[in-house]
Amino acid sequence: MTDSATAAGPSGQLRRHLGVTDAVLIGLGSMIGAGIFAALAPAARAAGSGLLIGLALAAVVAYCNATSSARLAARYPASGGTYVYGRERLGAFWGYLAGWGFVVGKTASCAAMALTVGSYLWPGQAHAVAVAAVVALTAVNYAGVQKSALLTRVIVAVVLAVLTAVVIAAFTSSSTRAARLDVGSDATAGGVLQAAGLLFFAFAGYARIATLGEEVRDPQRTIPRGISIALGLTLVVYALVAVAVLTVLGPTGLAEATAPLTDTVRAAGADWLVPVVRVGAAVAALGSLLALILGVSRTTLAMARDRHLPHALAAVHPKFQVPHRAELLVGSVVAVLAATTDVRGAIGFSSFGVLAYYAIANASAFTLTPAERRPPRVIPVLGLTGCLVLAFALPLTSVVAGTAVLTLGAAAYGVRRALATRRP
Repeated sequence: MTDSATAAGPSGQLRRHLGVTDAVLIGLGSMIGAGIFAALAPAARAAGSGLLIGLALAAVVAYCNATSSARLAARYPASGGTYVYGRERLGAFWGYLAGWGFVVGKTASCAAMALTVGSYLWPGQAHAVAVAAVVALTAVNYAGVQKSALLTRVIVAVVLAVLTAVVIAAFTSSSTRAARLDVGSDATAGGVLQAAGLLFFAFAGYARIATLGEEVRDPQRTIPRGISIALGLTLVVYALVAVAVLTVLGPTGLAEATAPLTDTVRAAGADWLVPVVRVGAAVAALGSLLALILGVSRTTLAMARDRHLPHALAAVHPKFQVPHRAELLVGSVVAVLAATTDVRGAIGFSSFGVLAYYAIANASAFTLTPAERRPPRVIPVLGLTGCLVLAFALPLTSVVAGTAVLTLGAAAYGVRRALATRRP
C-alpha cells in the first residue's frame, strides 16, 4: 500500500496509520491491564481451586470471539466493531444493541480504570488523580492515534516487566508449593463458570483492534494477525501469573487478597517489589483506560454516523484525523463519573455488556459465506453459546443491571424508529 493510500482518506474518514505491530500492542495494552491485577481475587472467591479451569474457559470463549471478530473486521474494516458487523449481517437493531452495550458498559469501565489509577498512586486523592488521568489520556487520543499507539508501547513494556518480576519472585521463592494448584472439592461448576465470566473482563481488549479498523493499513491481513497474536501472548502471560500467584498464596489466600500481586511478592519474601507492583498496576490501568477511551469514541463515531447518536459526534478533526467531538464527550462523561462515583464494582456489569456484544459478533460471523472467509461453523456457535452461558453465570446484580441497560437501549431504539415512521 502506498503512502498516499495511508494518508488522509475521503472527507470524514479516518487515516490508516497502524500496522501489525501497532495492532498487537494496542491489543496487549487493552488486555494486559488492570484486569490481571484486580480480577484474580474475585474469580478465586467464585471458583476456589478451580480458578485455572475458569481461566481456560474464558480463554476458549475469547478465542472464538477473537476469531469471529477477526474475520468480520477483515470483511468490514470500519470504525465501530460489532456495531458495524451486527448492522451489516443481522440488521440495524442488532448492530445498535451491540454498540449500545459496548458504549455504556465500557464507559463505566473507563471510570473504574481511572479510579484504579488513583487508588494505587494516591489513595487519599483517588478521585482527583482519576480525573487528571482521564484528562491527560483524552488529550493524548485527541492528538492522534499514532501518539496513542506510541504511548501504548511504553505502557505494555512496563507492565510486562512488572509481571515478569512477579512471576520470577514467586517461582524462586521457598514459599512456592505446586500442590496448591490441585483442584479440590470446593470447585463447583457454577463457581467455575462465574469465575470465567469475571476473568473474561481481562481478555476483552482485542475488540479494540477491530474498532480501529478504519485506521489500520491492509486490514484484511493486519486485523486477523493482530488479534490472534495479541490474544495468544495475553493468554500465556495470564496463565503464568495465575499459576505463580496460586503456588504462593493458594486458592484461599488469593480469594482473601485485596491486592493479589502485591500480596504474592510480599509472601514470596520480595518486599522490595511491592512499590514496583503498585506502580505497575497504576500503569496497567492507564493502558486500559487509554485503549478504552479510544475504542468507545470510535464506536460512538460509528453510531453517530448512522444517527443513533447525535450526528455532530461524527465529526473528524481536519488536522489530527480523529473523531474529536466523540473523544471529548467520552472523556467528559468519564471524568464526571470518576469524580463523583465509585464504579469499581462495574467489572461484572461490564463483563455482561461485553459478553452480549460478542454474542452478537458470533451470530454475525455465523452468517459469513465461504467466499467471505467465514471461520469453521463450530467457532461462532461455541462462541455464542459460551458468551450467553458466562453472561448469565455472573453475579445476580450484574445480570440484572446488564439486562436492564440493554432493555433500556432497545426501548430507546424502538421509540426512535416509531417517531421516524410518523414523520411526513
